Amino acid sequence: MTAQEQRDALTRPLALHDHIQRRLRDAPGELPPRRGHPLPAEPEEAETSLPQSGARAAVEEALSPLPDDPAVLLRRFARLGIRSHHCFTIRSVVADLPLPTREQREAARSLGRQLTRTGTTVPAVTTGIALLARLGEPEDVPYLSALGLLRPFPRQAVRALDPLDRPAAALVWLAAGTRCEELLPLVRALWARDRAAIRTELVALPASALFIGAENARRIMEATRLPALLADHPSDTALLARAGRLLVQLGASRDQGNNLLSYPDALTLYEHVVTRAGILPPDLDDHATLLSLALDLRSGPAALLDWPAGRRAALLESLGRLLTQPRWAAVADSTEGGAEQRLRAGWIRRTGRRPFTGPATKGRLRIEVVAGDLADRGPVETRILIDGLPVVPAFFARGPAETPEHLLDGGLLRARPAPHEVRLAEASCTEGCCGALYVTIRRDGEQVVWDDWRRPLTMPGGREPAPEPPAYRFDAAAYDAEVARAEADRSWSWPARTVARLIKAELTARPGLLARWDALQGWISSGFDDPDTTVVTFSYAPGLAAGNADGIPLQFRWVIPDDGGPPERQAAAALRRLAEEDPKTYGTVCGGSRERAEELGFCWPDGS
Repeated sequence: MTAQEQRDALTRPLALHDHIQRRLRDAPGELPPRRGHPLPAEPEEAETSLPQSGARAAVEEALSPLPDDPAVLLRRFARLGIRSHHCFTIRSVVADLPLPTREQREAARSLGRQLTRTGTTVPAVTTGIALLARLGEPEDVPYLSALGLLRPFPRQAVRALDPLDRPAAALVWLAAGTRCEELLPLVRALWARDRAAIRTELVALPASALFIGAENARRIMEATRLPALLADHPSDTALLARAGRLLVQLGASRDQGNNLLSYPDALTLYEHVVTRAGILPPDLDDHATLLSLALDLRSGPAALLDWPAGRRAALLESLGRLLTQPRWAAVADSTEGGAEQRLRAGWIRRTGRRPFTGPATKGRLRIEVVAGDLADRGPVETRILIDGLPVVPAFFARGPAETPEHLLDGGLLRARPAPHEVRLAEASCTEGCCGALYVTIRRDGEQVVWDDWRRPLTMPGGREPAPEPPAYRFDAAAYDAEVARAEADRSWSWPARTVARLIKAELTARPGLLARWDALQGWISSGFDDPDTTVVTFSYAPGLAAGNADGIPLQFRWVIPDDGGPPERQAAAALRRLAEEDPKTYGTVCGGSRERAEELGFCWPDGS
């Protein structure tokens, strides 16, 4: 080696894979920081005039044709001004590269391996990971797993690992891609690969599943190899109960429903939990878990799994028999426990038989209002089933179906001579972020037609096109009967929710009740944090009711606790107060601005 070559070797940047391996050797057994280890110090990138609008064309040029030598690609990136902030574009272009022949795929795989093993820059390694996301093989798992612990790469590496090794992908996700304090003991046990500690920490997770979310639930199941863990501990009731709660969270409609559908062991886990549910000691929490699973099997995303003929119905029947046994039915009659337990008991009493009864009407269309477990703040949604399968998770999967107050109280599902468009679901993050699911409903002689669907073109979490909903035709008489039945059914509701519906209906019919106070009706429903309250919101500004508001309105919130009386009496009392007393004197400001509140003489909420 010449003196110049020796100097070049000493100053050559360290491959990012070598950098993370060194970090892991220096701190054996230590969890990576949240979002991963930082990159090694890099020289500042040269200024580039390449705007994002021109980035795709530049990346396409750099990758066409794919070079055999990584150094050639790096020179192209440098010449075209492709930098670290163009990584999203790099991933997108690589995903769309045409690789029709076996030779092209082999060459692309070879380049991807070289880039992941020897790449020294973020764009180079990003390209390598993206190529292996399409073409990787089991031998690439250790390299992708290591790179996933570096700050720019956790989610990229997880996408590449998912088709190759789901437990490895899940461990990267939990250790670096996402982290919450409640999961840390479990993640440490997973990192140490201590199966006994994994079981202990899994069972010890907090009872509430709200902090987990559907994707974390799936990653926990994958990382712990939950079906195998259950098989190793067939009599472990605590582990079985935890598996059931995770399965409920996995199918939660408030999150992306495709997490359940993309979990390959979902059928196995349902079999484990449902067929062994009889060994659980009857209590309120496990009753709620099993009832939630039954609701999902009947009309949630679980109905879309690839069930063997008759198996889903058999599991539902098994749950129905178990939960009607006296020792299980009795737990919902208890009046002991705190507010959360009382909420759960009331929900079980109202909901306990709903998933086990046959459809009320025959026909292709079935409408089921499902109120989730109130103690877990489950949503209330109007699930639409066509030919027995739920429409929203099948074609949208970005959030729960719309509420019955939206779809049923306003008669939106009724078929009219003129076509009208109806929103069946909105993304949990809002329509403006991730879209919504719309259908046009029209009457055509003796039939009702659903067609002209509108929804995002892809399912959440990927680039695969969403299934194209077909046009559906229903017998008009059967359709009208099912809609009328669903509109009249209030058995799912609880007192505070009923009070909210009655107040909302009356204020809609008599807008003058609020207009006299220069106020306009806002959101009215049961409280999220406390479902046993009714929440009435309204806007106020001088001149607002007359349509010439003086300045930006303030938003007010009035919370009405359930006093235990009949909902009709509670709603009437609230409406009388709205008619007789200015609601700004007993409501509290909940929106607008501090400056506007002070200008109008109101107190701004503390801590805001």
